[in-house]
Formats: sequence, structure tokens, C-alpha cells
Amino acid sequence: MSVKPKRIDTVKYIPTGLRVGTDLIALVRSRDNSFKGWELAFDVDLARYYLVVEYGYWSTRQSLDNFQLIASTANPVLRTTGVYNNEGYYFRFGTDINFLLKDPEKNMFFLGLRYGISNFAENVAYVNQPSSPLFNPFAANLANGNVSGSWIEVTSGLRIKVYKALWMGYTARLKFAPSTSGAGNFESYDMPGYGIISEAPNWGFNYQLFWRFDWDKLIKGKKKRSTLTK
Repeated sequence: MSVKPKRIDTVKYIPTGLRVGTDLIALVRSRDNSFKGWELAFDVDLARYYLVVEYGYWSTRQSLDNFQLIASTANPVLRTTGVYNNEGYYFRFGTDINFLLKDPEKNMFFLGLRYGISNFAENVAYVNQPSSPLFNPFAANLANGNVSGSWIEVTSGLRIKVYKALWMGYTARLKFAPSTSGAGNFESYDMPGYGIISEAPNWGFNYQLFWRFDWDKLIKGKKKRSTLTK
């Protein structure tokens, strides 16, 4: 009696396609005057691992009205009114791990890790109005022209094939360890891609729409066009 050797399936770390997507939540939020932005996402599969790159633009306008500052016992309560603005770009890269290994459609439930980088400019214009008429109001306009920052994210989410090459999904983000440099005139408040810096950790959420480009179909189509032109 012969014994057949046990078949061992080898994992092939060969990319089969590229997904290109955008964040729908950022596009909806951009209809508001307080936020303008967009985000593009790219991922490539390597078996159960996905290499991910995300790039976006972020601009915010936030009111400082009714903010209170108590300077000291010798000075009155200061009521600050003003506006904070920032504008810049951010870049994230990392890896997702798919836990739906046997799905023929390559649907995903994933956990991942990201490293984020941001470059932005910001300014704040405000007036300090003392509560006592004995003190004059103080106005200031401060700007940080070239600020850079970074942070780390743990991600989780879904990617579902909807129709042919159309995919939808979401990404939930736990952001932490924010840091900035280059802010000389005042402490940076909001970092593009991260959010309010003092809120650490910070949460983020993207609802995304993707289009997948299959390598095999692209290669076959290219060969077919090349044959027809000969």
C-alpha cells in the first residue's frame, strides 16, 4: 500500500490587484465652511497582507468665541474671541492584515497599523476682553508658517466587493502619540490627518469607496491590444 504525500499549500506573496479609493465622509464634511478636505487611499495585496498608502488635504476654521482665560488673582477674567485656521497635507502608510482568508471574493475584515506624517500652516486671530472696564482689550494675530508632525494609528475595518470592481468599506482609527515641530509663535492646536493635538488618543472614521484594478485583466488587455496592432 502506497501512501500519498500530504499536499502543502504554499503562500504566494504575489500582488493580484490595486485598489484606489476615496473617503466619502471628508467630501460630505467639505460642504461645511468649517472644514475642507479630501483623501485618497491605495492598497496592494500580498496574500493576507495589504500594503496601504493614504494621502489627503485638510483645512479647518474654528471659532474661539466665549473661551475663558484666568490670568492670575491680580488680573481679571479674560474672555477670548477669535478664529483659528489651519491648512495642510498629510500622508499615512502601513499594513493591514486580512482575517477572512478563505473568501474567494477577497472581502476583508482587517486590523492594521499606520504611521502618519503632516505638514501644515496655521494662524490664530483673537481679542482678549477683560471683564473689568479698567483694563483695555488686547488683540493679536499669530501664525505658524511651516509645522510638521507625526502620529501612530491602530486601524480596523471592512472591505466588501459590491459589484465587479466596485468596493465599499470603512476604516476605524485609534490615533495616538502625536508630536509636532516648527511651531514658534504658539502651540499647535489641530494637525491635518490627526485632529486636535491635545486629544490623545484620538478617534477617526472613514467610509470609503474603492475601484479595484486587477493585474491579470490589465495584462491580458494590454497583450490583446498589442496583438491587434501587429
